[in-house]
Amino acid sequence: MNATEISIAMIAEDILAKEFTRVVNHYYPSVGELLDGCYVKVITCFWGRPARRLQYIGIYCSEEMIPHVQAQKHVLREIADNMGLVQVVCMNAKRLLRDPMSKLKQNHPRLWLELHWVAAS
Repeated sequence: MNATEISIAMIAEDILAKEFTRVVNHYYPSVGELLDGCYVKVITCFWGRPARRLQYIGIYCSEEMIPHVQAQKHVLREIADNMGLVQVVCMNAKRLLRDPMSKLKQNHPRLWLELHWVAAS
């Protein structure tokens, strides 16, 4: 993949994440309020032989928010499934930021800053 293909894929992922959030806010406003304090991202991975592209929703939350988001995971999975995404995964933003092996700050500085905002709220 060259730089243009990578940036187009990243833009498509951002649009898909915003659309997921919009659908959740429209059909399930109470669940949408939970996502207001979280960072929602579409994550792409490749699995199998031949490699198959899989996309899933990553929801980065503070430690206090994870149980509330987990309680609504069935709703989030249903929406993700209808959008062609394979899974919904909740992650503790603070734990990811404190991981000493993480290269997040170097590789994705904007996401790193967003996660600081999520972890502090």
